[in-house]
Amino acid sequence: MEPQETNLLMNLSNAMVAAVEKAAASTVMVNARRGLPSSGVCFTADLVLTANHSIEHDDDIKVTLPDGSEIKANVAGRDENSDLAILRLEKPVGLPAERAPKDSQVGQFVLAIGRPTPEGVQASLGVVSSVGGPVRTRRGGLLNRYLQTDAIPYPGFSGGPLVNAQGQIVGINTSGLTPGASLAIPASTAWETASSLVKFGHIRRGYLGIRSQPVELSSTMQSQLGRSQANGLLLVGIEKDSPASNSGLMVGDILLGIAGQPVEEHDQLLSYLAGDVIGKSVTLEISRGGQRQAVTLMVGEQK
Repeated sequence: MEPQETNLLMNLSNAMVAAVEKAAASTVMVNARRGLPSSGVCFTADLVLTANHSIEHDDDIKVTLPDGSEIKANVAGRDENSDLAILRLEKPVGLPAERAPKDSQVGQFVLAIGRPTPEGVQASLGVVSSVGGPVRTRRGGLLNRYLQTDAIPYPGFSGGPLVNAQGQIVGINTSGLTPGASLAIPASTAWETASSLVKFGHIRRGYLGIRSQPVELSSTMQSQLGRSQANGLLLVGIEKDSPASNSGLMVGDILLGIAGQPVEEHDQLLSYLAGDVIGKSVTLEISRGGQRQAVTLMVGEQK
């Protein structure tokens, strides 16, 4: 092997070691279930972000820090749909992790990192093989975006970080979202979810008060829309005293769009309602009796 090639490999190897060391300083072991512990990431000095499915009890959770010391923690918030949970340490001793400034791209080198034992961190190298979403989770929820990599998710890696070559977090690893697949929740999604969990203890989701089913749009309606949209949502039920009923929506209306975005299937509507929309006025585009109309309503909160 030529000296130049050797240097390139050594530089790459050293960069990977440095990335693991940086991420390891914010990666903890979480013991909140029977059997093998899981991993977690220091969100702030006193908060740890981890995988919800690995938390079997809310209190008296033991967290092992990078220096080997142990500290107690309790659940501050959890969300089954995204498989994320926030733990509050009994005192602020964690080193907050550094989040990557940009979302990951397909082909990017990444390292999956976990601390499943007190002996130290473990790491697995791979690339981002796909960026997708929305996807239905095993709990029936909807995750807007996910990362899939070929890095091996060793046992106990759930809740641990997926990091780039600079040791910055690009995702949170979990095996609890879809059966037979280990995915990573993008850091931007994980951080937004964590912030909501800290503030409310749960994820607030928008509510319209409708039941709907996909329906094919007529060629005339498609022509009127002036865009490529084959389907809409036929409203088959309106809940009493809901935002939908208060705005005048009726059974038989066809929902075509919301806030300027086309809506062809229920998951697209759920994706919108998962955002920061509660208490905000939004304009719906509907078809009633073959005529397009605009209806404005205030988004409620799902209970």
